[in-house]
Amino acid sequence: MMKKNYKDLHEFISHLEMEGQLLRIKDPVSNILEITEITDRMSKMPGGGKALFFEKVKGYNFPVITNQFGSIRRINMALGSSSLDELAGRLHSIINMKPPVTLMDKIKLLPELLSMSRFLPRVRKGVAPCQEVILTGDEVDLTKLPVLFCWPGDGGPFITLPVVFTRSLSDGKRNAGMYRMQIFDKRTTGMHWHIHKDGAHHYHEYKKAGKRMEVAVAVGTDPAVTYAATAPLPRGVDEMLLAGFIRRKPVEMVKCVTVDLEVPANAEFILEGYVDPDELRIEGPFGDHTGYYSLKGEYPVFHVTAITHRKNPIYSATIVGKPPMEDCYMALATERLFLPMIKTILPEIKDYMLPWEGVFHNIAVVAIDKEFPHHAGKVMNGLWGSGQMSFAKMLVIIDDEALLKEGKLLMEYLLNTVDLFSDVTLTKGILDVLDHSAERPLYGSKLGIDITKRVDGEEKRGNDFFHGTKNLASLKYELTALDEDFVDVDIAFEHCKNRVIIVSVKKNKGKNSAFFKNRILHSNICTEGIFVLVDFHIDIKDYSVVLWKLFNNVDPSRDIVLEKNCVIIDATRKGIIDGHVREWPDDIEMSEDVKRRVDEILKKYPDFQIN
Repeated sequence: MMKKNYKDLHEFISHLEMEGQLLRIKDPVSNILEITEITDRMSKMPGGGKALFFEKVKGYNFPVITNQFGSIRRINMALGSSSLDELAGRLHSIINMKPPVTLMDKIKLLPELLSMSRFLPRVRKGVAPCQEVILTGDEVDLTKLPVLFCWPGDGGPFITLPVVFTRSLSDGKRNAGMYRMQIFDKRTTGMHWHIHKDGAHHYHEYKKAGKRMEVAVAVGTDPAVTYAATAPLPRGVDEMLLAGFIRRKPVEMVKCVTVDLEVPANAEFILEGYVDPDELRIEGPFGDHTGYYSLKGEYPVFHVTAITHRKNPIYSATIVGKPPMEDCYMALATERLFLPMIKTILPEIKDYMLPWEGVFHNIAVVAIDKEFPHHAGKVMNGLWGSGQMSFAKMLVIIDDEALLKEGKLLMEYLLNTVDLFSDVTLTKGILDVLDHSAERPLYGSKLGIDITKRVDGEEKRGNDFFHGTKNLASLKYELTALDEDFVDVDIAFEHCKNRVIIVSVKKNKGKNSAFFKNRILHSNICTEGIFVLVDFHIDIKDYSVVLWKLFNNVDPSRDIVLEKNCVIIDATRKGIIDGHVREWPDDIEMSEDVKRRVDEILKKYPDFQIN
């Protein structure tokens, strides 16, 4: 049975359990690394596994839930929809509402407008569930919350699923965003505001005015509120209105105890406090959704003046790391829900997809209704100038939206179609703050690939395909002859006009990327296929991992060799030896002792046993 809305997190958890979508972990586990390892294993089960409810967290009085959104079924349950496209259709009907012209038009529109007003957040009178327990002064102690220490290289424990409320100093409008928060001590945390987030915009307003900024944080909200805080809404649009629209019921809000802000009345925990705009502290590193550690940096400090919570609260957390994980399904919801908004800007777009391997900002594949020469280029420029799509490092433009549903067919179509000398566009622009491959932060090169069908006025594609005749054994022999640190080789998409040759290399004894690229470029195997270089420890037969490395580790203008007789894509780790002076983040890996401890814990849980 599909439930349309949930009063609070407790009700959602009960529904997950009723539908067989929740696994209770009854053994005592640690919030330091163990919950992460258990959640990571579950999230990588086929289809995303189940939500996890940790009943006993060592040293704490509160249970923890993770992976609540981590499957197609659960994200639909969370948003009260039979499908994400159905929910997007509801949003589309509102966006495309025609303005009334005649009196009769206005009368016809009135019921729809009245219906929309039902979604507006409402302030609750009296005692709210989130304020059943109120802690202020010396009672404030963040270390009593089971905040997760997620990965071995993290700078500390982080609140990973907070809904952070701020108010604009200029127009008084509310923003609810999700920004990780590192616990510094009993009363302070970091506030990881990226420069393009609305919370950061509010912060800079207060900084310019020299005023202290009030902040409130809800942890453990109903699923519509949690999702809405992650949604890339236009500045000034209240996320609580989106939450109300999703749940078909307004979000109940309550005024905070020590700050002049309102928060969801049915949340599990509320943290109240302030940010001093002149105070910064080093935050991080943090194992991020890219599968790498994001680096240390200076961020504002959140001072907690009150903690309020339910009598029996549940701490809600998410784990991010190498995809696929829970955030992939939340991103899928955003992909589907915001297609109607993208279409209002570029109506020729039929559909689009953000592959998980691109970690949401590194690659987008877009299907368009092509009407004129270089229409694909117009769409690329439009997307690179629009909201959060402007962070996309790579864009692929196609005609047939059916290809978006099947990654293997899409790759085959690309490799059978692309003319690498006429279909590829290189440019520069803004990049996501988590992109580590560019020469400088926040800015670098971008790649566009147009594999739409040619129309009148466009040059025909050439026949310069890269597909040689040498088999795998011959390629391995010849690469090893070129240098002993060509470690391994695999051929992918052998049947395509352009085949892919994946080569692992070991940057040993001063050998850098240029060394290996030049060895191939000046050899007699350079025309055998499109060469992709990865580091020696990568499983080159796991094409999903290879793509993840390609999308994350490649700066297009630096790392792609595109010559008449050779194409090489360098997806290896870069360093000083390669002329890359920025710090390169480490891959996220769990420590072996934690894996062994978790092995013992999970022996009694059949859901973790893969036949």
